[in-house]
Amino acid sequence: MFSKLKVTVSHSALSDLEEVLEFNNEQKIPHVGERLVKKVFSDIELLSEQPDIGRRVPEFDLAYLRELIRPPFRIVYRRDIGRIRIVRVWRSERLLILP
Repeated sequence: MFSKLKVTVSHSALSDLEEVLEFNNEQKIPHVGERLVKKVFSDIELLSEQPDIGRRVPEFDLAYLRELIRPPFRIVYRRDIGRIRIVRVWRSERLLILP
């Protein structure tokens, strides 16, 4: 039986999600932002059991740096031994820049 990996979320990824909420609040549609963020966390939960479902990030082509494409987002994560670290949650159309 496969054990679940620990998943952590970086400050930069949390900041990305806060920006999603802020933008939707400014647009007077906070329910949309809340729904999007909930969906991102649901997708992140999948990684604890299926850490290799994401593809390599094409801009870097590093084996440990992967992403889930979940329109309108790219959920970028590090696949390390025994854990997953969510690095960024970006709009799909943006090029990736790591902090």
